Amino acid sequence: MVSDQRSLASDRALPKLAVWKFTSCDGCQLSLLDCEDELLLLAGQLDIAYFLEASSQVKEGPYDISLVEGSITTPADAQRILDVRRQSQVLISIGACATAGGIQALRNFADIQAFTRAVYAHPEYIATLKESTPISAHVTVDFELQGCPINKHQLIEVISAFLHQRPPQVANHSVCIECKLRGNVCVWVAHGTPCMGPVTHAGCGAICPSYNRGCYACYGPKENSNTGSLCHWWAENLHVENTLIIENLRNFNPLAPAFKQESEGRADGDSD
Repeated sequence: MVSDQRSLASDRALPKLAVWKFTSCDGCQLSLLDCEDELLLLAGQLDIAYFLEASSQVKEGPYDISLVEGSITTPADAQRILDVRRQSQVLISIGACATAGGIQALRNFADIQAFTRAVYAHPEYIATLKESTPISAHVTVDFELQGCPINKHQLIEVISAFLHQRPPQVANHSVCIECKLRGNVCVWVAHGTPCMGPVTHAGCGAICPSYNRGCYACYGPKENSNTGSLCHWWAENLHVENTLIIENLRNFNPLAPAFKQESEGRADGDSD
């Protein structure tokens, strides 16, 4: 009887996982590979059916869970993401590029044609969109995992949550909490260093403040982040130039709504 049950379990099809790359640096996919022991345990619960970063073996969809890294920056991207969505029961965008456009979204605030002319000898051969946009601008996304790159432990939690049909337990507090947990002296209070930590989603472990540097908001805005108040304080009390404030808002997550709205307001002269 026990052997029969084991046989049935081995024959039962595992949920299929697919990992897709769009315009990005591959860092978030590498975070999945960096899971090492955790990835081996995960492989026992999932059929990793499509993951070109790890294997050339490809199994056809549909897929139970798709992880999507990268932003949409070309006409081909815009078409391919529609196909990915059709094949995926659950679609999770991972990383700053997929959730907020990434650093390539800096093109959105400039002339993309001028960029291509400056870089390429024959810009007429370059097929690119005027803007870099997050995955959610094109298809329905079931969950967004922020970070540049993502936190591998958060990623495992998100995958496990969807496998067990429960909400992901990803902390939504700020980097300031991570600083407190590490016993860091606040670089803003102690040294007057501009820091995005109060409005930035946790996940990095407060790496930069741990080395006496301000946070650069790699993980994008936390929930209900008061970005306008922080930028006002930078300008009024730390005497940070408006150009530098805009640069920090448009760093890794330029299209995150909380950052985009404030940066555009400052660029248009509507803020301090």
